[in-house]
Amino acid sequence: MADLEARGALSARPKSERRRFAVGGIVQGVGFRPFAWRLAGRFELTGFVRNTGSGVVIEVEGEPDNLDRFEAALRDEAPPLARIASLVRQEIALVEGEPGFVILESSSGESMQTLISPDIAVCAACLRDIADSANRRYRYAFTNCTDCGPRYTIVERIPYDRPFTTMKGFSLCPECQREYGDPADRRFHAQPNACPVCGPKLELRDVSGLRLEFDDEILAAGELLSGGKILAIKGVGGFHLAVDASNEEAVQRLRSRKGREEKPFAVMVRDLAAARELCEIGADEEVALASPQAPIVLLRKRADLRLAASIAPGNDRLGVMLPYSPLHFLLLREGPEALVMTSANFSEEPLVADNAEALERLAGIADAFLMHDRPIARRCDDSVVVQLAGAVRMIRRSRGYAPAPIRLLESGPPVLGTGGELKNALCLAKGGEAFMSQHIGDMKNYEAYRHFDDVAAHMQRIFRTEAELLVHDLHPAYMTTRWALEQGKPTLGVQHHHAHLASCLAEHRHSGPAIGLMLDGVGYGTDDTAWGGEVLIGDAAGAVRFASLEPMPLPGGDAAVRQVWRTALGWLHRSGVSPEGLECFRQPQAAQVLEMLDKGVGTAESSGCGRLFDAVASVSGLRHEAHYEGQAAIELMQAAGGRIADAGYSFGFERQHGRWLMLLSPMLREIAAAVRAGAGATEVAQRFHRTLVGMLAEAAHMASHETGLKTIALSGGVFQNQLLTEALAHNLESNGYKVLMHEQLPTNDGGISLGQAVIGREFLRGRYKGIMNCEL
Repeated sequence: MADLEARGALSARPKSERRRFAVGGIVQGVGFRPFAWRLAGRFELTGFVRNTGSGVVIEVEGEPDNLDRFEAALRDEAPPLARIASLVRQEIALVEGEPGFVILESSSGESMQTLISPDIAVCAACLRDIADSANRRYRYAFTNCTDCGPRYTIVERIPYDRPFTTMKGFSLCPECQREYGDPADRRFHAQPNACPVCGPKLELRDVSGLRLEFDDEILAAGELLSGGKILAIKGVGGFHLAVDASNEEAVQRLRSRKGREEKPFAVMVRDLAAARELCEIGADEEVALASPQAPIVLLRKRADLRLAASIAPGNDRLGVMLPYSPLHFLLLREGPEALVMTSANFSEEPLVADNAEALERLAGIADAFLMHDRPIARRCDDSVVVQLAGAVRMIRRSRGYAPAPIRLLESGPPVLGTGGELKNALCLAKGGEAFMSQHIGDMKNYEAYRHFDDVAAHMQRIFRTEAELLVHDLHPAYMTTRWALEQGKPTLGVQHHHAHLASCLAEHRHSGPAIGLMLDGVGYGTDDTAWGGEVLIGDAAGAVRFASLEPMPLPGGDAAVRQVWRTALGWLHRSGVSPEGLECFRQPQAAQVLEMLDKGVGTAESSGCGRLFDAVASVSGLRHEAHYEGQAAIELMQAAGGRIADAGYSFGFERQHGRWLMLLSPMLREIAAAVRAGAGATEVAQRFHRTLVGMLAEAAHMASHETGLKTIALSGGVFQNQLLTEALAHNLESNGYKVLMHEQLPTNDGGISLGQAVIGREFLRGRYKGIMNCEL
């Protein structure tokens, strides 16, 4: 018996073990340390938890079974905002005399690998606090906790601790300090934690900057809004310009002052019930609206919409968001039920984020300023999503999502993709992840350039890496190209649509080549012409230009992008069609433009699919002048009334110079004839969309027949067109193809920097071949 007992003792597990867990991912600023502290108490473990430059390190000691349960709970019960990317376990030596489990001060002395949390909408618990008259945070506009509040926009450097954020200037009062230091409290180490005694404060100022004295600034602001005034309101990532969404005169005045003629505004409403009164909302759209990211969701308007008609003129969609900060929540209970909330800037300038900057730059727009004294480290616009082709997809990826990473198929050296000229966003690829910046916007002025330069430096700083290669668009005049070439680092120029293809494949972690349908307005081609209707075959290492839309002339070059009647005249001229009798022929300067076309001067060649939409919109008499990017295309889609005709127009294919041309001339001739015969815009739009679906599906089938590939990637701004995208995806999937579409990133140019970055890695590996225009 003694022998058996001895052998049993030898085989038994030791009474205590000690393990170290290195946790990577979004694990700072999301309540992970108090979560680990609570788990350690539950399983009777000693040790510590600490933030590091790599994430979180936990050492725990106790019975092996309890250690196993602790590890399982770390994975299965993590805080709702945490995202564990890696969890590495190591057996280590026991430590004598530990009194219990403690939370240690942060360490930043190692290479940065941790992820920074995006800004998170106010949680239900904090909303209850500010609605409770007995609570010390009653009506406090900066209430937050571990589960909500600003994150990325207040971070100056890592680790994510209060001294390294813009909250460093606000010393905690004793009560807030108690919460901050109590692991059992939901505000434990909530870095923006504050209250009316010690935290940021609101102030209301007039256009001269003079402070207006009120007992309740939010109540006063609500009264100003109800009276039709335009307010500049400082939020989480910058200022909004706000007006009563039901006041037509106020909305028109905002348009006039802001220089925004017809581009739709977004609205913020009190709650989901208010949103349902304005729009039709599906289940996925409702989830997106109420999510912690709180994006603007593009929803279908109700027929009896009770808002100012000029909010989204000529558009059947309305951008709607819910209050995502306590300030918004309180304001919408004191003022109008729905507010226009648009980025505070003049058109094409970056979002205003600083108080002094707001008083200077917005003085000609706003009637008053509701601001606060918490600095914004990084300006960050609202994100925009839409339900399309069975999923909620990005239109603009910014607040609530940036800088959460995209997981990559392979690890590699640090590379910075600089994006495009429009809808710019940067991408820093580091290790096995790609970090997308917030939306930067259109790179058309010096202020945008400065903002871009600041974001590029900040991203490399907070992720503690320096890009080995800067990848830019081929267009030599883009600001992003010039910026890259001025940095004194190795650079690579890549073709715009190749970046679109690589971005879509990288987002889906797709290995190997695919067929890419890349459709947008313009992208600089390797032949120095404007591309935009491309069928590419390849991957990040290189691609073949298998087919493209038939090139057409743009009279006046960039002028034709706004004056779309010019595009219509040019494309009809190339197609051998007289424009007489059509509305596009009756536009001012039409005769001069036709003379230019006859002489072949003052024009640029384009194969852009976006320009095709412009031409058809003008030929059909729908729109001749675009006041914002994509307006003619949007209205052509909406003219179809959600339907595609059974029969389209004619199209063809012709082999030229090593690629197929998708011939547009037959279609344009038939559209012109139909309009002359009395066809309305609805009929033309329905038949045009059918034609485009058929032509693109045929081009994809031809590419598949030659290569054997069955995966097709769709990318480019044209795929924001719901009618085209859903019909084309259905056609392709019904014929056995696997279709890849963007979800985590915008399909427009806001996503191309990811493609640039992964192409750059292929270049550093020596595998990059670029775009080839040759026989397969």
